[in-house]
Amino acid sequence: MMVHLRPARPVDAGALGDILYTFQIEMYGRPKMWSGAETIAYCGEMIDNGWVTVAEVAAEAGTETGTEAGAETGVRVVGFLARDGEEVCSLYVAPGARGAGVGQRLMDAARETRARLWLRVMAYNAGARRFYRRNGFSDVGRSDGSENEENLPAITMEWRREGTR
Repeated sequence: MMVHLRPARPVDAGALGDILYTFQIEMYGRPKMWSGAETIAYCGEMIDNGWVTVAEVAAEAGTETGTEAGAETGVRVVGFLARDGEEVCSLYVAPGARGAGVGQRLMDAARETRARLWLRVMAYNAGARRFYRRNGFSDVGRSDGSENEENLPAITMEWRREGTR
């Protein structure tokens, strides 16, 4: 899978919202946090803030492209990473693109721009925790969930480039 990374554009909000909404359904069997429209609006806010990098691939014949721009160019968005300074706010990959290195490409690009990154991951999300640990993140804190929207236990993880404090 040939993956191209680029800054997100407002027209990508729908595709990003779909990826995030699908994750909710997979994790909870239903939308736990936000409706489809709310996920699109949330992704639009992150895009407007300039936080989002998208991963796109060439669209296969007969598949949805996910964005109006993609419809014109024959590409589809398959993942995204939102970063506010050193904080990784979101990293999601579409189900059909998981295991193909999309998340790794997004994380590598984020680590190229900073000497330190941190994030919060839900404690139940063992797959994400493994991914972050493989990428050099370590646990630096835990919470009972009282401070997050999900009200679920979370782990704060941090990565530092070698030789930095």
